[in-house]
Amino acid sequence: MTKPATHLLEVEMRLKWNTAQQSVDLKMPVWTPGSYLIREYARHLQDFSVKTATGQAIAWRKVNKNTWTVDAKGVREMVVAYRVYSNELTVRTNELNDEHAFWNNAALLLFPKGQLKAPSTVTVKPYGKWKIATGLPKVAGQTNVFRAENFDVLYDSPFEVSDFNEITFDVQGKPHHIVVTGEGNYDLRQMSKDVAKIADEGYKIFGELPFDDYTFIINLRGGGGLEHLNSTALQWNRFGFKPQSRYIGFLNLVAHEYFHLWNVKRIRPDALGPFDYENENYTKLLWVAEGMTSYYEGLLLRRAGLISDKEFLDGKATMIEQLQARPGRFETSLEEASMDAWIKYYRQDENSVNNQISYYDKGDIVSMMLDVTIRTSSGGSKSMDDVMRHLYNEVFKKGRNFTPEDFQKVSEMMAGKSLDDFFAKYVRGEAEIDYAGILKGIGLSVNVAEPSKGRAYLGADLAEESGRLTIRSVPADTPAYEQGLNTGDQIVAVDGYRASQTFMQSYLGEKKPNDKIKLTIFRFDKLRDVTFTLGANMRKEFSFSPVANPTTDQARLYQGYLNAEL
Repeated sequence: MTKPATHLLEVEMRLKWNTAQQSVDLKMPVWTPGSYLIREYARHLQDFSVKTATGQAIAWRKVNKNTWTVDAKGVREMVVAYRVYSNELTVRTNELNDEHAFWNNAALLLFPKGQLKAPSTVTVKPYGKWKIATGLPKVAGQTNVFRAENFDVLYDSPFEVSDFNEITFDVQGKPHHIVVTGEGNYDLRQMSKDVAKIADEGYKIFGELPFDDYTFIINLRGGGGLEHLNSTALQWNRFGFKPQSRYIGFLNLVAHEYFHLWNVKRIRPDALGPFDYENENYTKLLWVAEGMTSYYEGLLLRRAGLISDKEFLDGKATMIEQLQARPGRFETSLEEASMDAWIKYYRQDENSVNNQISYYDKGDIVSMMLDVTIRTSSGGSKSMDDVMRHLYNEVFKKGRNFTPEDFQKVSEMMAGKSLDDFFAKYVRGEAEIDYAGILKGIGLSVNVAEPSKGRAYLGADLAEESGRLTIRSVPADTPAYEQGLNTGDQIVAVDGYRASQTFMQSYLGEKKPNDKIKLTIFRFDKLRDVTFTLGANMRKEFSFSPVANPTTDQARLYQGYLNAEL
């Protein structure tokens, strides 16, 4: 990283064999595990060259998008050099600038075809006095040299190199490191105390922390997280740690990625490891990989005492409300959403609300319903904790991955009954979820507030940017959908008055269903007037409350679930 302003990471790859090689294929991954989209990392590679150990040039040719074939002609050692343009900060890509270097090895380092099990070492040469953070262990006696037992471990270990702030703390005797790059309104000591509580709750479920140490890499720009075996890369707004509600959002992200160290990184769905780094890895189980993990992030915070039972339930009610407002829930099942992640989830468009659901959000809700079903059916003796613990001990520790059939079977084992109807409706199918029927088992009522039928409704999702009010999406069966408003339409005026988000809210708030308004819009750069008949907002609001006169069993199950009085 000699010139951070160029955004070019400079890579030298040294390969050695015991026998002479005639032809060697070097490949770059096309995706990063945990982020299910083909990303074509080779597009950023430039200045490729190959030499012998003594400096003689070796001929090579590129044979497809991510493969370089080297005409080795009997050498046993070669040196490959190239540079990678790194100017995109996400948890799955690379960035080099005057603040830091962050990279995922899958987006930076080549592998020799057929040699994914080969060990390697990585030597990092920092810019200036920058420090290095990674989950890879150091090579004893060498400076800035790290080792990986195979390429799966190498590609699972991101690097952060900068003048970061750092704090270290122990959980169950295992060191945990938090490194933060960027200035912000965070409190590193408080963060370490709260993260330690989250980690301890994860330990209580599985009975062990399956690593020597764990590293949280936090960049204070952007947003999101990506899980790894003994580390995670996180991004958060630099001023997103206050007020408390935003800080809790950060802790949810931490809990999500930390729980992944068991769920996904070790308890692995069928196709998710060993990985094919050159093609899609299809599975029907992303709803368990991600949705179940989303569910546990809230549980870990609740068990750690960082949120109340009411805050936990309010979050789930909001999530249910959003799912029920998506027409796509009748079009796509959880298993279908999992399979189609490669072509849909990371490529959302204006019609996604009408034909898709998120395996994160619906997966979270269905995981909650499944947990409550297991608790109710077993009289409180079993829960989703037992399912995850069984998969950890009986699947991961025995060197296997699990299938959709395995997951259902283990869930049924803990529930003590068949759950085929549950899985057929809510996992493999698109049936409406019986929230009330399931949650009454733990003493909760589902309250559905009907919208005011006297309230006028446009029916389009709007976004305002740089003074332009634009239609972002049009859900099916809304007035906007039925009357032909389009995604991308720019609303310039309403009844002759300049349009803005604030104006629309106040102006339409004085209207009633069936009132007519005149929308002046730009569509394809052509100005037009549209006479529009307002409808009624049918979106319902959800909340939870205790059932009237809860039974002893209901109160006991609620206490066991959320550690609170019903």
